[in-house]
Amino acid sequence: MISLTVFLLPCYSDSRAAEENASLISLQDIVDKASPGERIVLPDGSYLGPVRIDKQIVIQASEQVVLVNDHPAPAISIQADGVVVQGIRIIQKQGGDDSTAVSVQADEVILKELEIRTRGYGIQLRDAHDGALEGNYIAWDRSQGPSSLGEKGNGIDLYKSSGNLIEQNVIVNMKDGIYLDNSKDLMIADNQIFESRYGIHCMYVDGTKIVGNVGEYNITGAMIMGVREVTVSSNSFAKQRSNVNSQGILLYDVRDSLVEKNVLEGNRVGIYLERSSRNELSYNSISRNFVGIQFVSAEDNLIHYNDFVANVIEAEATKSESNQLHHNFWDMADLLDLDDDGVSELSYAINPFYRNLITRIPAFQLFFQSPGIHFLSTMAEQERQGWTIDHSPGMKLNMPRMSVDASTDNNSLPESMFLTIVASMLLLISGLTIIYSRGSKE
Repeated sequence: MISLTVFLLPCYSDSRAAEENASLISLQDIVDKASPGERIVLPDGSYLGPVRIDKQIVIQASEQVVLVNDHPAPAISIQADGVVVQGIRIIQKQGGDDSTAVSVQADEVILKELEIRTRGYGIQLRDAHDGALEGNYIAWDRSQGPSSLGEKGNGIDLYKSSGNLIEQNVIVNMKDGIYLDNSKDLMIADNQIFESRYGIHCMYVDGTKIVGNVGEYNITGAMIMGVREVTVSSNSFAKQRSNVNSQGILLYDVRDSLVEKNVLEGNRVGIYLERSSRNELSYNSISRNFVGIQFVSAEDNLIHYNDFVANVIEAEATKSESNQLHHNFWDMADLLDLDDDGVSELSYAINPFYRNLITRIPAFQLFFQSPGIHFLSTMAEQERQGWTIDHSPGMKLNMPRMSVDASTDNNSLPESMFLTIVASMLLLISGLTIIYSRGSKE
């Protein structure tokens, strides 16, 4: 984690704020005096934004440089190729739909080691190609009190901007941590995103690699939609469970992509796969989720060598008959290895009875894992044709056991408490449904 000093600015009246701004150094004046290709090293001090950079320069800050902007315009607007900005602490005071701390509309721009506190967006890229965002810290400015999700902007917001590297950034309490749209060939690596809606949100970003990222306490760790030939590898998405629609990884309308070696732990749903085909999911560790993996209208995917451990429901599948499953480890499966080849002779079938039942009659969630539901599920096993089946389950784990270190997380719930809360929620929903139905009949 990055160690940062938090600057909290007091709220003044308009006249007092004007006096404070008058004492700040104008960064725009410094930029205007610089020649193209010049390298500027800012001495310690507080500087006034906004600033527009329309020439190729390098701006580096010493340890105590703060750029304060209380104007609706971006604190820094970059409109020249090859600009480098490094090490500045930026406080973007103004909020609103278009407010952003840093706006980039140029190619090969490097933003490095910035600390951004914003009431709008953090960094926006528009038609900005082949740049790099490295080692930045972006957080919602809470100094003016709590805010709703609708008031917030995205930490990094990228549109029609291909070939960019987004690496080792830390993003906290934004709308979406990293939002990517209509771009291609991006590298999203080793970022950490916390307490946001979607940690990484991808829309139409073909050829992108999402590697080594960490997401915790978001609604969804990674939402991947409408993409082709994307790699999602070696990420850790944990504790996405505060919302009924929470998932570790969501794949919607995804084709010809690879999802491998990810750790998905303690989420409501580990991996959710809908209307997606020709993808490979392999060597993922999926543990302690309410639902391990869920298929909805997903066809012709290869799911192999994954580990499903200590999930409340290991798998659910609806209208997803033609996927290939083999060599996955299911800790709830009945296994038998007669020839000692490490593969069970007994197949593991995903029984859709409970999912279909509660879809038709939600009140039956009250009987989750009850003996009666188990008995009815076993009766339905005579209708296996069309089920999603792992025909050759593995006898042992495919990956070394990987887990989020709960000892360093003082806010995490014990697993037993988490399951109790889930069961209580199901009971409440079922009770309300019964009461509503009875009232309607009367």
